[in-house]
This record gives sequence, C-alpha cells and structure tokens, in this order.
Amino acid sequence: MEIAKNIVIGIYFVICAILVVLILKQSKEDNGASSAIVGSSSNNFYEKNKGRTTEGKMKRATIGLMIAFFVLTIALDILYVM
Repeated sequence: MEIAKNIVIGIYFVICAILVVLILKQSKEDNGASSAIVGSSSNNFYEKNKGRTTEGKMKRATIGLMIAFFVLTIALDILYVM
C-alpha cells in the first residue's frame, strides 16, 4: 500500500507542476463592461474555430488536468484513511 501512495503522490506533484505552468501561460480573457454594452459577434472565423487554436488546446488540457487533480486528491484521501 505504501508503494501505491508514493506513486500517486508522484503523479500528483507532476500534475500540480504542469497545471501551474499551463495556468500561467494562458492569456487573460477580460471582456469588461464594454463588451456587455457593445456586444460581441460570434459569427467570425476566430470564434467558430477557437477550440483548434493553441489557446483552446491549453484550455482543454487545463480542464482535463484539473479533473485528474481532483480525482487524485480523492484517491490520496482514500489511501491515507486505509
């Protein structure tokens, strides 16, 4: 059981480090009050293909790693209770 704890902790730290780097590399999406007044068009090429860009891929990777982080947190809790 000790080996499983050490493996999960190692994976946990790697995911934490990757998450920090991904979050710091992402650009700030600040629409502000002006977009609420003026409105934004979602019919342009960039809005339709946003998921294919590097920013879209980083966003999906961040969400996936956050889910893995959450699952590993629960797994570590279960391993330490045993």
